[in-house]
Amino acid sequence: MLNKKGVLHRNIQMSPPQILALSFFLAIVLGTLLLKLPVATTEPIRWLDALFTATSATTVTGLVVLDTGLDFTVFGQIVIMILIQIGGLGLMTFAVLIVVMLGKRIGLKERILVQEAFNQTSMGGVVRLVKIVFAFAISIELTAVILLSMRWVPEYGWAFGIYTSIFHTISAFNNAGFSLWSDSLMGYVGDPVVNILITLLFITGGIGFTVLSDLWRTKTFQQLSLHSKLMIVGTLVINIVAMLFIFVLEYQNPATLGTLSLGEKLWASYFQAVTPRTAGFNSIDIGDLNAGTIVFILLLMFIGAGSASTGSGIKLTTFLIIMMVVLTFLRGRNETVVFNRTIRHQIIIRSLAIVVISLIAVFITILILSITESVPFLIIVFEVFSAFGTVGLSMGLTGELSDVGKLVIIVLMFIGRIGPLTLAFSLAVAQKSSIRYPDGEVFTG
Repeated sequence: MLNKKGVLHRNIQMSPPQILALSFFLAIVLGTLLLKLPVATTEPIRWLDALFTATSATTVTGLVVLDTGLDFTVFGQIVIMILIQIGGLGLMTFAVLIVVMLGKRIGLKERILVQEAFNQTSMGGVVRLVKIVFAFAISIELTAVILLSMRWVPEYGWAFGIYTSIFHTISAFNNAGFSLWSDSLMGYVGDPVVNILITLLFITGGIGFTVLSDLWRTKTFQQLSLHSKLMIVGTLVINIVAMLFIFVLEYQNPATLGTLSLGEKLWASYFQAVTPRTAGFNSIDIGDLNAGTIVFILLLMFIGAGSASTGSGIKLTTFLIIMMVVLTFLRGRNETVVFNRTIRHQIIIRSLAIVVISLIAVFITILILSITESVPFLIIVFEVFSAFGTVGLSMGLTGELSDVGKLVIIVLMFIGRIGPLTLAFSLAVAQKSSIRYPDGEVFTG
């Protein structure tokens, strides 16, 4: 088609997954440019380090190649905070809110984008969900800033006390794991106020906005949706199991819990049990954990948070569905039933696809880093799982990564945040067929 000037013009049609991926990419590019400015850092940094930091912030990962509190100025830290907020709530959230405030109508394409961004099964109520997400986020963050300020202002003074409360609140609620302190929150390993507030922030952000909305509208557990029931019960069970597991395995480890009092051991076990599901903060040294604990944390990082949340990973509901399908097979049943509801075949296939694509991405990354990095294998595996789950925990490899290693981790953080299925759909070409072929037998197992 020719435009008025006679120049060939072609409408570029992009699918919702492609638009979502592009929006995150553009945010990362803009963040990289801002962080490379002289005013953003105390000393000049490389483009690759600026790109890594911008990607880690936008994908709310928390892996750092530079010290956030020392290498970045207040301007640079504010840029990181903004990227974290945008990456956590999603660009579509802010875009829809701007359109609503301008009094414009939300069209079908915009609703589809929001549906894709929040992993919703239908377009019904997506604009209302966006409003609820924003209202919840602002309310929770403001409350947390006030409460954390009451703890940190007496210790650091008004200016830095309030500033660090704002920074850590945004970082925690969006499951980013960025901290202004080099040792994260290890200085507050036994502090009840910091432990409770920070964990409540990233648990609330990680449970999913659809669950929060459901809890707000319903009064009893029975009235909750199946998704909300799975998320609440699953989160409670996995957190308790993880806390007990870490407490037992690390109880006598002198480098982690061994030298702490009983109260501090319990707080540290609790904090480290809930943080691997994409939060990224740590109150004990990750590199000193026992091998068994590290392997268990790998599973927690791979599972991740909830759907339509500020976290990543394959998502807790995906993991639960796969486990229930396996249990259904072992019991010899034809349908997977939970809370008196049957799981649709399409959801099962989607869950399997998410797990398989995720494992492929993780395996390829481990393979590449095993070639480029000269460190123990378990450290590489931990870094990869942390990057994919956008967790941000590290055994000390991030700052020592080669340039190739940094680029590979950047790509994996991007995949982990937008989701493996979103990436696959953005690259794939849909092919529909009305042909139904005869069944065939294939021996498995």
